[in-house]
This record gives sequence, C-alpha cells and structure tokens, in this order.
Amino acid sequence: MTIKAVFFDIDGTLVNDRKNVQKSTQKAIQSLKQQGVFVGVATGRGPAFVQPYLENLGLDFAVTYNGQYIFTRNQVLYDNQLTKPVIYKVVRYAIDKRREISLGTASGLVGSRIIGIGTSQVGQILSNVVPKKMAKTVERSFKHLIRRFKPQSLDSFRTMIREPIYQIVLVATENETANIQKRFPQLKVTRSSPYSADLISKGQSKIKGIERLGKIFGFDLSEVMAFGDSENDLEMLSGVGIGVAMGNATDVVKERAIYTTATNNNDGISKALAHYGLISLDSDKIFRSRDENFNKVKDFHHLMDGEILETPRTYDVVEAGHRSDFKVEEIVEFLYAASQKDKATFTQALLNLHAAIDKAAEKVQSKEHPETPLVGQVDALTDLLYLTYGSFVLMGVDPKPLFDTVHEANMGKIFPDGKAHFDPISHKILKPDDWEERFAPEPAIKREIDRQIQKSFKRQKTAGY
Repeated sequence: MTIKAVFFDIDGTLVNDRKNVQKSTQKAIQSLKQQGVFVGVATGRGPAFVQPYLENLGLDFAVTYNGQYIFTRNQVLYDNQLTKPVIYKVVRYAIDKRREISLGTASGLVGSRIIGIGTSQVGQILSNVVPKKMAKTVERSFKHLIRRFKPQSLDSFRTMIREPIYQIVLVATENETANIQKRFPQLKVTRSSPYSADLISKGQSKIKGIERLGKIFGFDLSEVMAFGDSENDLEMLSGVGIGVAMGNATDVVKERAIYTTATNNNDGISKALAHYGLISLDSDKIFRSRDENFNKVKDFHHLMDGEILETPRTYDVVEAGHRSDFKVEEIVEFLYAASQKDKATFTQALLNLHAAIDKAAEKVQSKEHPETPLVGQVDALTDLLYLTYGSFVLMGVDPKPLFDTVHEANMGKIFPDGKAHFDPISHKILKPDDWEERFAPEPAIKREIDRQIQKSFKRQKTAGY
C-alpha cells in the first residue's frame, strides 16, 4: 500500500500534553514532505487555531471543524455553514437548559468563557488528569464559577449568529450525547472531550473532509494514513488505509485502529511512521544511507532482529548460501509468472536456469579474482540490484510504490507475542498465521500496476500516440 497523504488530529495527537509538537514529529513531517507525501491535520478545532500549525510546520492543508471548513495556506477549499434557524434553536436549547455554548466562526470560538477555558492549554491538561467519572462534577463547578461573573443570555448571541457559523460547541457530558442527537436530528454530534460536544452538519466528518481533499490532490482514502485519539477520530481511523491510535487514545479508538503507537508524549507519531517505513528513526549509533529504500529495509531488520551491523563485513559460505536461497526463490517465482502457469513452459525455464547456473560457475572459476571476498560480495550484490532496476525499466514499471507496499507488508511479520519468529536454520523471518489475510501485498500491487497502466494510457493520449 502506497501512502500519499498523512493526517493528524491535533489535541492528544500532533501536540503533547504541554501543547507542543515534539521535535521527533517535526523531523518526521519534514521527511514526509521531502518524499512528496502530503501532510495535513484533521481536527475539531477551527481554522484560526490551526493556521499557525500550517505555517510553522509547512503543512499542505487542514480539515477543521470536523470537516466543515477546509483550507490550504493560500486558500479556502470548502466551507459549510450551519443554517441560521438551526443555530438559533440550539442556542435557545442551551439557554433554556443552562448549558454553556460557543459558536465556531472562521476567526475562532465565540460565546462561552468556560469553553474557552476548556480548550485552552490549562483546560486540556486538566482534562487529561481528571477521571472521566468526575467530568460532570468538574463541568458544573466551572459553569457555576463563570456564571457568577457573566451569565449567558439569548441577547448576547443575536449579533454572533449573523456571522457564518461552522460548528457549535456545547458543554455536555458523554451520557448526554444521545439526548442531544435526538433533539437535533438534522445535526451530527461528535466529541473530542468528555466535557463538551461538537455539533456539525449531518453527513460531515473528518473522513469526508479528507475524501474531498483526495479528489482535489489525487489520492484515495486507501492511500491515507491518519492518527487520532478521540471519539471524533473513529470514522477517520476506520475509513483510511492505515488508522493509527495514539497510546493515550481511548480504548474504543484503539480497538478501531489498525495499529496503536506510543503516546503523544513519547514520540508516538514518529514511531508509527517508522514502523510502516515512511520515515527512518535517527540514531547516533546507526548510519543512514542516501538510499531511502535501504533505510527502510534497515529499519525492518532492526525491528525484527533487534540488532544490525554498522561496520562492513563478509558473509561466510553458509550464511551466503541462505541469502542466495532467498533470492533463488524469488527468481523461480519470476519465471513461474513469466510461464503464465503453463507447466511445460515452466519446467523448461527451470532447466534453462540450471544450465545458466552451471555456465556462471564455469565462468567464475575460470577468471582470476584479485579483489577481496568483501569486495567480491558487494560487487555481486550491487550488480543484482542494478539488474533488478534494469528489469523494471524494461517492464515500464515504477518500482518505488511497489517497494513501499512490500515493505509495509513485511513490517506486519510480528507475531501476537510482539516478536519476530525465525527459521532455526536459515534465520528466515516467518509469517504469522493471519499474515496473508491482513498483509499480503499482491492486491495492493495489482492496484498500483493498474494505476500505472492507466497513467501510461493518459500520457500516450496526451502526446497524441
């Protein structure tokens, strides 16, 4: 599976509990951008809050207000205002029920001071340490404290309602969600906090916003990786190609996601991106190549073996034999595919292969080899690499997205005990029982080949062939 776009929720995901973007995340975003991967945020926050992240991190776009307002650093791509009658009804409901309420405009939330405190840095930190069972008590305490100074009234909202409103934030505990949804069926109720509910247009969501961006920038949902931690991330994580739950996510989010990473305070984003081979984790003890494919395979072996060599060395003949066996198996699969499953043709291809091996053995033994064994092994492997690229060139196939697909599949070879298992003799990495069902790369390879074929047809048509 080729990942063309990565999206982050903000609170509890892109930022840590101190409301900072970790340095590992910043470096990861830079790496993604250098590879041509789109990077954006998908959040319940508004555009004014999100704009600095786009500027400071160089993000491509933002899905804000849970899909209601989408923009890049240069332009607004989509906005969906709530209707004035609906806004008025919700405001009346909030006033009658003595519920604090804020209205989401393009410039920020207006209305409730308690919601302003709740969405501030202090409020977000408190929400992470206060047990959920105390949410209603905390909510009431804040509400009564604020109302001593400035109670909300319908008159105070009349001017606000004239502005374009994209989201309504209502102070309410989680067990009130169903009642609010029933009261306003024309709206969608979602949550990113135990203390408040976000009300948006029915049919809108983060995943819908991402889908809209995909149609503009040329990527499918299956080519998206998304990170989240809260209820309003559920649709997004289950609808994209790879949904990643942060280690601090709720249990239901972790159950819905494909993969759970470390917390937002512990480099969760960079670790997940490295797990799927989209970036390489830096280390002073590990050298990095300018060949990103090499770095991905190195990360794979680091994950599976636990240790990797940093100083060039030779293979002994037994280990070299095992490595050759792995390559021969792929060559035989290549010949089988070329034989188009015809048994007689395949048998003859194998006979030709045996003859080629004998011929190569004679050639090798007839020559002098002044080079050292290390140079000889490196030279042979480099020629294999070059010949493989040449085969792709003569097939007219771009191997980069296919390599990424195979790499992601290989990264799934971790067993339920959290470890890699190996063949006791060859040390070949084994596949878990459910690997074929969950990670087999052939379907994704077929989709990518079909895409490349269609792209080729379009180029030829444009060129007038």
